[in-house]
Amino acid sequence: MTTLFVGNLSPEVTDSDLQKVFSVYGEIGSIRVAHSRGGRPKGFALVELDEEAAAAAVEALKGAELKGSMMDVVVDHPSSAGRRRSRREGGGFRRRR
Repeated sequence: MTTLFVGNLSPEVTDSDLQKVFSVYGEIGSIRVAHSRGGRPKGFALVELDEEAAAAAVEALKGAELKGSMMDVVVDHPSSAGRRRSRREGGGFRRRR
């Protein structure tokens, strides 16, 4: 599965809206519209599709309009920030006292 980052979404966009748009390209693994702790939409979502469907969706939907906003659809590359380093990998900075 490939995860797509769908940005610049209108606050009115729901999971079911995205389901309708992305299901044309293949079977959807999951859809998550991001919300703040207060429950307000953050304006982006993550959509999981198989690799071929994801590539087709990126090509077809970049700049497409949904509920008055132009979507930005790109392949999401997870950052290494969430990955913990082992002690052997080293790195970082240690202050002397």
